[in-house]
Amino acid sequence: MASEEITITGTQDGRYSEILTPEAIAFVVALDREFGARRVQLLERRRRRRATRTDELDFLPSTAAIRDDPSWTVAPPAPGLLDRRVEITGPPERKMTINALNSGAQVWMADFEDATSPTWDNVVTGQLNLRDALDNKLDFTARDGRRYSLGDRLPTIMVRPRGWHLPECHLRIGGRAVSAALFDFGLYLFHCAQRQLDRGSGPYFYLPKLESHLEARLWNDVFVFAQEQLGIPRGTIRATVLIETITAAFEMDEILYELREHSAGLNAGRWDYLFSMIKNRPDVVLPERSQVTMTAPFMRAYTELLVRTCHRRNAHAIGGMAAVVPSRDPVAAKRALNQVRQDKRREVGDGFDGSWVAHPGLVATCREVFDQWLGDEPHQIVRKRDDVRVTAEDLLDVRAVGVQVSEVALRTNVSVALRYVAAWLDGRGAVALGGLMEDAATAEICRAQLWQWIRNGTPTDYGIPVSAALVTRMLREELDVLSETGALDEDAARRFSQARTLLTVLLTERTCPEFLTLPAYLRHLSAGSPVAAPVAA
Repeated sequence: MASEEITITGTQDGRYSEILTPEAIAFVVALDREFGARRVQLLERRRRRRATRTDELDFLPSTAAIRDDPSWTVAPPAPGLLDRRVEITGPPERKMTINALNSGAQVWMADFEDATSPTWDNVVTGQLNLRDALDNKLDFTARDGRRYSLGDRLPTIMVRPRGWHLPECHLRIGGRAVSAALFDFGLYLFHCAQRQLDRGSGPYFYLPKLESHLEARLWNDVFVFAQEQLGIPRGTIRATVLIETITAAFEMDEILYELREHSAGLNAGRWDYLFSMIKNRPDVVLPERSQVTMTAPFMRAYTELLVRTCHRRNAHAIGGMAAVVPSRDPVAAKRALNQVRQDKRREVGDGFDGSWVAHPGLVATCREVFDQWLGDEPHQIVRKRDDVRVTAEDLLDVRAVGVQVSEVALRTNVSVALRYVAAWLDGRGAVALGGLMEDAATAEICRAQLWQWIRNGTPTDYGIPVSAALVTRMLREELDVLSETGALDEDAARRFSQARTLLTVLLTERTCPEFLTLPAYLRHLSAGSPVAAPVAA
């Protein structure tokens, strides 16, 4: 196995070579050789589990002893992770990195997952930007001459690698693509772990798209192996797990247990959680996205159980995303910020220790709410929420009687899905659309809801059931409007056409396709014709 040829496609010259060093590539290859087979087995387990009848989703009898044992807790918070009341997220693109690090948030999550379109350039330069930030060498000059540079105080940095399901096809072992998760994690850890330790912090991560505690166990084994390989003390790595799938919601205790020496708590990934609900319960139709709020019974059950589970184990519970992009219209801006304020008040009142925002303009509002509640305390883990009792039925209670889709909601989902996928194919993973910062998670909800409404012939408010023909027509109309306004040059027209074709295929599948980013990633690869170059590893 050690003799298998290691090949890299794409640029390796210039500053890329600072990240793609032989030693760093050898480390990533070692991770994938050690854990790649287990990853594939767990992905197959996902597929088998999804084929199980949805009414069998329940807390696992085999792990009841872990849930019932009150004695175990996770490790105490690591340096820089005690106070997490405001966390800002975004892609590690140079200007956005500077703005996020200067935002005043306690934590910045550099997102290689939902907010990054994984072109080779985005992935490698994202790693460079993180290293440059830690070396105080990060700056940016815009086309208009404005210069951006880092301030004196930087927040704690956390990195979200891509999920277990995604490959990184630019690095291959004997022709086999490595895990994108291990690629992102490995490069960052190799280059930045010691830099973080030297700054009095550490290498911290967010783990996306987990569907079981066995996948958390795999991450924990990766952490142990990686620390041994790099000579880092065991327990230095810390990770917060996003609970953004319905199966993971039934295994929150177990996920914390598997990661307990490396755990930094759990996060309520609300948008992907809705997407997971649609995939796992396709026959139970959800209303349009704007109507499925965090006060819906099944969402309340999920978030309250998350807080109780975390605080029982002395772990942080981090709330969901505020995705508003502040408007220049004072009236609209005030209305949007009031909505954000109400959402954060609900979260902090429920016991969350911090929350997410997608834009620097929301940091002050979020912080104001948490400051008023927490005062000088860094968190509220002492609130154990023993009053919370959540059953399997509560988590699965997504019935919505008499759902009717408005034409506005239908066209909004069509527009967001089409425009986002076209932007993603252009290398942009975080896109401001209609006053919201859309990413892959919100685009997944849009296209999954369209699929579900088509599958169930959901009625509209103008008397026509949703059908593939209706949605296909709306996709064509959306594209026609863009073309008629002259908004699309030749390259943009090609990307929008590709996006429409991709969505048309996804929306007419018999079962809900798992992720749109998988086929979209293949289109990224087919757009170029890189030459494979062997490397010594």
